[in-house]
Amino acid sequence: MTSRIGVVTFPGTLDDQDALRAVRVAGAEAVPLWHRDRDLHQVDAVVLAGGFSYGDYLRAGAISRFSPVMETIIEQAKGGMPVLGICNGFQILTEAHLLPGAMLRNNHLHFICRDQRLTVENAATAWTADYEQGQEISVPLKNMDGRYTADERTLDELEAEGRVAFRYTAGGNAADGYGNPNGSLRDIAGITNAAGNVVGLMPHPEHAVEPLIGTGGTDGLGFFTSILKKLVSAS
Repeated sequence: MTSRIGVVTFPGTLDDQDALRAVRVAGAEAVPLWHRDRDLHQVDAVVLAGGFSYGDYLRAGAISRFSPVMETIIEQAKGGMPVLGICNGFQILTEAHLLPGAMLRNNHLHFICRDQRLTVENAATAWTADYEQGQEISVPLKNMDGRYTADERTLDELEAEGRVAFRYTAGGNAADGYGNPNGSLRDIAGITNAAGNVVGLMPHPEHAVEPLIGTGGTDGLGFFTSILKKLVSAS
C-alpha cells in the first residue's frame, strides 16, 4: 500500500505544489490538504509548506496556527504522526507549540534568497534518517522572518537532548552558501521535538529534489525518502 503524505495549503502558501511534487518524486502519494478542513484524509504524514500564510499578519504563522486543519494536526502530531514544517511551516509549528522557540525578523532586516549550506546534526528523526550526522547539504533558503530564537534554558535543552536537527554551516564565503544568514541563535536552522516525529527548518528541501529543477541538486530529497522509509517500515 502506498504511503500518503499530505501537504497543507493556507491562504498565502507558495510552495505547496513544490512540496507535493517532492513527495511524488520520493515515491509516496501526495495528498493536498486545505486549511479549513479538519479531515486529514487518512494521510500518514503531513508537510506544512512555505510561503506567507495570511500575509504574515501579526506574526509569521500566527493566524495559520488557528486554522481548523491545525487542530487535527496538533492532536495527531502529539500522538506520533510525522509532521515537517518548512520555512513558514516551521513558523507555524512554533506558534502551535509543537516546537519550542520563535522566529524573528532577519537581523539584517532584509529578505534573503540563496542556496544555503547546512550541517545535519540529528540523523535519527523521521525526516532525516537518510542523512548522516555531520553531513553537509545545500538547499535553497528564502525568508524574511528566519531568525530562530529561544531563551537560554530552551537552547541548552535542545543541545543536551540532541534536538538541533540542522545548523547553518560555518566557514567559507556567504556567496557559496556558508554562514548564518539571518542571525539565528547558535546557528540553528532546524529543530525536532523530543519524539523525533516533528521537524521544522527554515531552508527549502523541496526545491532540491531533481537535477533539472531548483538548485540542480538532490540534497533535499532525503527528507522525503526518509519519511517514506519510516512509514513503510511501520506498516
